[in-house]
Amino acid sequence: MTTVIFVHGTGIREREYNDTFKIIEQKIHAQRPDIKVAPCLWGALGAKFNDNRASVPLEDATLALSQPEEDADIVLWGQLYRDPLYELWLLSLKPIKSGNAFGKKPRDILQSRVASLTPTSQLEAKLQEAGIAEVFEQAREAVIHSEPYKRALLTVSESDLSEYYAPIVRAFVAQAMFISEQQEKFPPILTDAQLRDKVVELLTLALTEAELGLRDSVIKAIVGLALPIGTNYVRGNRLELTDKISPMPGDILLYQTRGEKIRTFIQEQIEQAEQPVVLLAHSLGGIACVDLLVQQQLSQVELLVTVGSQAPFLYEINALYSLEYGQLLPEHFPQWLNIYDLRDFLSYVGNRIFPDRVQDVRVDSRQPFSRSHGAYWRNPETWEAIISRLP
Repeated sequence: MTTVIFVHGTGIREREYNDTFKIIEQKIHAQRPDIKVAPCLWGALGAKFNDNRASVPLEDATLALSQPEEDADIVLWGQLYRDPLYELWLLSLKPIKSGNAFGKKPRDILQSRVASLTPTSQLEAKLQEAGIAEVFEQAREAVIHSEPYKRALLTVSESDLSEYYAPIVRAFVAQAMFISEQQEKFPPILTDAQLRDKVVELLTLALTEAELGLRDSVIKAIVGLALPIGTNYVRGNRLELTDKISPMPGDILLYQTRGEKIRTFIQEQIEQAEQPVVLLAHSLGGIACVDLLVQQQLSQVELLVTVGSQAPFLYEINALYSLEYGQLLPEHFPQWLNIYDLRDFLSYVGNRIFPDRVQDVRVDSRQPFSRSHGAYWRNPETWEAIISRLP
């Protein structure tokens, strides 16, 4: 029986690994139920604070995050992932409308529809599929009680009422995703752009009882505002900030200096598995697998699949542990499939570095970076590339 071993990347929590492992197992078993999928959770060997963060200064810190120029939808979601109220802030900058003194004001109409929004059975099922049904009401309450929402209501006019529905809905969805991450939950919607957009579509239809309210011209206008102010600043306690950003670089630094324990752990999982073995490795996991397979002749490994990996990059800059630049991959190195996404700035191509030894396959998650780095597992293109190559 063929065994696929999933080797994770940097900074992953055990719960997040388990969720991702379930996705991978489901995707493989849907087409190849004969294959065994096995875990390789090396995270316990990764970086950790050994002296209760004694090295971290206590002053507040500011982290600047820049947003590259991309297409409208991806730019917009890149902003919303950082600030779910982003579009509402933009709408609140419009001139305040006085409304019709003799009839119901547009802001009252909008508020009434938002307050009475009741998910249909189809929408409720989609929220469940997306993994945000439990936090959706909390997200909605957070948005409608926020200052940007209240200010945006003051700018609504009868002529542009329909243009407010989709931004409000996107705020609900982005806020639900934000709450999920705060609770250390990792629902499918975080990395599945098609599922996210379907939830937004159904919510907008439920709110308007008509076609989608946001016109292309409005999207372009919003993105026009987004690009000049595409740098978002995250301020907070230095300890909290360090906890958030340290796992990834910490694991990388630890691996580069003391990676032998991680490679040994992976080798032990290979030796315990039923043959033949396929290594499915993400990010730093791919680097570790390349190093291991260069150093050790493991004949039971028939295929290495790296996803969002930096191994070719490290080799080119002469920083790959196992192989100096200019040396060739050993003859015993197995077939190598490398999957990358142009929107994932942590993914690299290998065929130009190792001619005829690596097959590169490009996929597109339609997610902004860094969400794109974890979006491979719900992308059908990823599985089209992998399944056809399994022993």
